[in-house]
Amino acid sequence: MFKKRKTTYHITDFKFKEGDILKVNDIMTSPAKSVRVNSTLGEVADEMKRLNVGSIPVCDDSNNLMGIVTDRDIVVKGISQGHNNGATVESVMTKNPITVSPETSIEEATNVMSHHQIRRLPVTDNGRLVGILALGDIAVSDHVADKAGDALSNISEPARPEM
Repeated sequence: MFKKRKTTYHITDFKFKEGDILKVNDIMTSPAKSVRVNSTLGEVADEMKRLNVGSIPVCDDSNNLMGIVTDRDIVVKGISQGHNNGATVESVMTKNPITVSPETSIEEATNVMSHHQIRRLPVTDNGRLVGILALGDIAVSDHVADKAGDALSNISEPARPEM
Protein backbone atom coordinates (compact mmCIF):
# COMPACT_ATOMS: atom_id res chain seq x y z
CA MET A 1 0.00 0.00 0.00
CA PHE A 2 1.32 3.42 -0.96
CA LYS A 3 1.27 6.25 1.52
CA LYS A 4 -0.29 9.40 0.11
CA ARG A 5 2.19 12.25 0.10
CA LYS A 6 1.06 15.45 1.76
CA THR A 7 0.71 18.17 -0.88
CA THR A 8 -0.93 20.92 1.15
CA TYR A 9 0.89 22.52 4.03
CA HIS A 10 0.06 25.12 6.64
CA ILE A 11 2.63 27.66 7.70
CA THR A 12 2.80 26.04 11.15
CA ASP A 13 4.24 22.91 9.47
CA PHE A 14 7.50 24.80 9.01
CA LYS A 15 10.03 25.84 11.63
CA PHE A 16 11.45 29.29 11.06
CA LYS A 17 14.04 31.06 13.14
CA GLU A 18 14.15 34.80 13.69
CA GLY A 19 15.83 36.34 10.66
CA ASP A 20 14.92 33.53 8.24
CA ILE A 21 13.72 34.82 4.89
CA LEU A 22 10.41 33.25 3.94
CA LYS A 23 10.25 32.47 0.23
CA VAL A 24 7.35 31.96 -2.15
CA ASN A 25 8.02 28.22 -2.41
CA ASP A 26 7.60 27.94 1.37
CA ILE A 27 3.90 28.80 1.24
CA MET A 28 2.68 28.69 -2.39
CA THR A 29 0.01 26.24 -3.50
CA SER A 30 1.59 23.60 -5.69
CA PRO A 31 0.80 22.13 -8.08
CA ALA A 32 -1.34 24.96 -9.38
CA LYS A 33 -4.61 24.25 -11.14
CA SER A 34 -4.77 25.70 -14.63
CA VAL A 35 -6.76 25.61 -17.85
CA ARG A 36 -5.55 25.21 -21.43
CA VAL A 37 -5.44 27.96 -24.05
CA ASN A 38 -8.14 26.23 -26.10
CA SER A 39 -10.53 25.87 -23.13
CA THR A 40 -13.90 27.54 -23.67
CA LEU A 41 -15.21 30.37 -21.51
CA GLY A 42 -17.91 28.01 -20.26
CA GLU A 43 -15.35 25.37 -19.24
CA VAL A 44 -13.19 27.97 -17.52
CA ALA A 45 -16.16 29.44 -15.64
CA ASP A 46 -17.16 25.94 -14.49
CA GLU A 47 -13.60 25.19 -13.33
CA MET A 48 -13.37 28.48 -11.44
CA LYS A 49 -16.68 27.72 -9.75
CA ARG A 50 -15.51 24.20 -8.85
CA LEU A 51 -12.25 25.54 -7.38
CA ASN A 52 -13.98 28.56 -5.79
CA VAL A 53 -11.46 30.99 -7.29
CA GLY A 54 -11.76 34.28 -9.16
CA SER A 55 -8.79 33.72 -11.46
CA ILE A 56 -6.95 30.82 -12.99
CA PRO A 57 -3.70 30.49 -14.97
CA VAL A 58 -3.82 29.53 -18.66
CA CYS A 59 -1.10 27.13 -19.86
CA ASP A 60 -0.11 25.30 -23.01
CA ASP A 61 0.21 21.51 -23.14
CA SER A 62 3.76 21.70 -21.69
CA ASN A 63 2.51 23.73 -18.71
CA ASN A 64 4.16 26.93 -19.96
CA LEU A 65 2.24 29.90 -18.59
CA MET A 66 0.46 31.68 -21.44
CA GLY A 67 -1.80 33.99 -19.47
CA ILE A 68 -4.27 34.35 -16.64
CA VAL A 69 -8.02 34.84 -16.75
CA THR A 70 -10.30 36.32 -14.12
CA ASP A 71 -14.04 36.08 -13.66
CA ARG A 72 -14.12 39.78 -14.53
CA ASP A 73 -12.28 39.09 -17.84
CA ILE A 74 -14.97 36.55 -18.77
CA VAL A 75 -17.74 39.07 -18.10
CA VAL A 76 -16.16 42.32 -19.34
CA LYS A 77 -14.02 41.09 -22.26
CA GLY A 78 -16.16 38.07 -23.10
CA ILE A 79 -19.89 38.09 -22.48
CA SER A 80 -20.38 41.87 -22.67
CA GLN A 81 -18.52 41.89 -26.01
CA GLY A 82 -20.82 39.27 -27.51
CA HIS A 83 -18.64 36.19 -26.98
CA ASN A 84 -20.58 33.06 -26.10
CA ASN A 85 -19.60 30.24 -23.76
CA GLY A 86 -17.94 28.44 -26.67
CA ALA A 87 -15.34 31.16 -27.29
CA THR A 88 -11.82 30.25 -26.23
CA VAL A 89 -10.21 31.66 -23.12
CA GLU A 90 -7.35 32.96 -25.27
CA SER A 91 -9.69 35.71 -26.53
CA VAL A 92 -10.15 37.23 -23.05
CA MET A 93 -7.11 36.23 -20.98
CA THR A 94 -4.37 38.60 -19.89
CA LYS A 95 -1.26 37.57 -21.80
CA ASN A 96 2.19 37.71 -20.19
CA PRO A 97 0.92 38.02 -16.63
CA ILE A 98 3.03 39.27 -13.75
CA THR A 99 4.84 36.31 -12.13
CA VAL A 100 7.38 35.52 -9.44
CA SER A 101 9.85 32.67 -9.07
CA PRO A 102 9.75 30.11 -6.26
CA GLU A 103 12.86 31.72 -4.74
CA THR A 104 11.33 35.21 -4.52
CA SER A 105 11.02 36.46 -0.95
CA ILE A 106 7.51 36.83 0.44
CA GLU A 107 8.26 40.49 1.11
CA GLU A 108 9.06 41.08 -2.57
CA ALA A 109 6.02 39.04 -3.66
CA THR A 110 3.70 41.15 -1.50
CA ASN A 111 5.27 44.29 -2.97
CA VAL A 112 4.53 42.95 -6.47
CA MET A 113 0.94 42.11 -5.49
CA SER A 114 0.45 45.52 -3.93
CA HIS A 115 2.01 47.46 -6.80
CA HIS A 116 0.04 45.60 -9.50
CA GLN A 117 -3.13 45.21 -7.38
CA ILE A 118 -3.38 41.44 -7.80
CA ARG A 119 -4.45 38.81 -5.28
CA ARG A 120 -3.19 35.64 -6.96
CA LEU A 121 0.32 35.52 -8.36
CA PRO A 122 1.46 32.74 -10.71
CA VAL A 123 4.77 31.20 -9.71
CA THR A 124 6.95 30.11 -12.63
CA ASP A 125 10.27 28.39 -13.11
CA ASN A 126 11.75 28.92 -16.59
CA GLY A 127 8.30 29.87 -17.88
CA ARG A 128 6.55 26.80 -16.50
CA LEU A 129 3.78 27.17 -13.95
CA VAL A 130 4.88 25.58 -10.67
CA GLY A 131 2.47 27.16 -8.21
CA ILE A 132 0.19 29.98 -7.16
CA LEU A 133 0.74 32.43 -4.35
CA ALA A 134 -2.53 33.85 -3.07
CA LEU A 135 -2.93 36.72 -0.67
CA GLY A 136 -4.67 34.24 1.63
CA ASP A 137 -1.52 32.06 1.70
CA ILE A 138 0.41 35.04 3.04
CA ALA A 139 -2.32 36.04 5.48
CA VAL A 140 -2.10 32.72 7.38
CA SER A 141 1.63 33.14 7.97
CA ASP A 142 2.42 34.47 11.43
CA HIS A 143 5.73 35.70 10.05
CA VAL A 144 4.33 37.93 7.32
CA ALA A 145 0.61 38.44 8.04
CA ASP A 146 1.19 42.19 8.33
CA LYS A 147 2.54 42.18 4.75
CA ALA A 148 -0.72 40.61 3.57
CA GLY A 149 -2.68 43.36 5.31
CA ASP A 150 -0.60 46.05 3.64
CA ALA A 151 -0.98 44.41 0.23
CA LEU A 152 -4.73 44.00 0.70
CA SER A 153 -5.07 47.67 1.60
CA ASN A 154 -3.40 48.64 -1.67
CA ILE A 155 -5.21 46.04 -3.77
CA SER A 156 -8.58 47.01 -2.35
CA GLU A 157 -8.43 50.72 -3.12
CA PRO A 158 -11.95 51.85 -4.03
CA ALA A 159 -12.65 51.90 -7.74
CA ARG A 160 -14.10 55.01 -9.26
CA PRO A 161 -16.47 54.40 -12.17
CA GLU A 162 -15.53 56.17 -15.39
CA MET A 163 -18.01 58.84 -16.33
